[in-house]
Amino acid sequence: MAEISSSGYKEYAAGLFAGVAAVATGHPFDTVKVMLQKHNAEAHKIQYKNGWHCTARILKTEGIKGLYRGATSSFVGMAVEGSLFFGIYSQTKVYLQGGVQSGEPRPQVIIPSAAYSGAIISFVLGPTELIKCRMQIQGTDSLVPKSSRYNSPLDCALKTVKTEGVKGIFRGGCATLLRESIGNAVFFSVYEYVRYYMHSNIKAASSDYTNLVDIGIGIVSGGLGGVAFWLTVLPLDVAKTLIQTNPDKNCPRNPFRVLSSIYQRAGFKGCYTGLGPTVSRAFPANAATIVAWELALKMLGIKHD
Repeated sequence: MAEISSSGYKEYAAGLFAGVAAVATGHPFDTVKVMLQKHNAEAHKIQYKNGWHCTARILKTEGIKGLYRGATSSFVGMAVEGSLFFGIYSQTKVYLQGGVQSGEPRPQVIIPSAAYSGAIISFVLGPTELIKCRMQIQGTDSLVPKSSRYNSPLDCALKTVKTEGVKGIFRGGCATLLRESIGNAVFFSVYEYVRYYMHSNIKAASSDYTNLVDIGIGIVSGGLGGVAFWLTVLPLDVAKTLIQTNPDKNCPRNPFRVLSSIYQRAGFKGCYTGLGPTVSRAFPANAATIVAWELALKMLGIKHD
């Protein structure tokens, strides 16, 4: 099992690098996903044929910068989230193991550590994702009128508080908490097991064990973990997007009620709106996250072996 010695602030610093890498790699895919969820999952708002159609429309009207709409709040949110998440996960895992290294991954350690970490960071991630999603859906085309657009993430946050109160910033918090706690338990279970068995087999088969091989294992284990995360919790993410971007401040906040409405209207497929760009993003973004995290751990002198 991947054992991380408790090193205080260094674990949080490594997580910060991981969060930044995730946004830099995955934000364009996330923009397409959010646009599909907002405009294809709602009733009478079929706007895009698929992810490619959505991407082409964004590029035509806004260029590359359109795919990075809302990235400012995303970078801030993911940097803080990555720092807290990986730091809390690492230290919780060490605590549950009693400070003793073990061989194979233990689900009774991984699952609660990841779920607890995910639940904690959801309180940071929820508000930043609300701002990100509202910035992503506005664009420069006719989908959102000019009078309703935000000038910046700060403008979005201030207008949200003004119209909905402080609690408005935390709209979709329940869906975010469920997505992060369940999804990260799945992510780290896949990541830890894949990493353990790949390390074991490669070490047994080759004595020439290099940093390049470590990076390759990080790409595969992180990428597969990311795909497993989104295949498990994408419906909760669809509900979260609709809750956070609904102009009606009194809209339903229960993610299961929202999903029930989507299912009645569009079936199971509707609950997985945005699956294409989400899975396309999941592998490279999470591979980059894990590789950045593991490299940062090495640079900071933290054993992850």
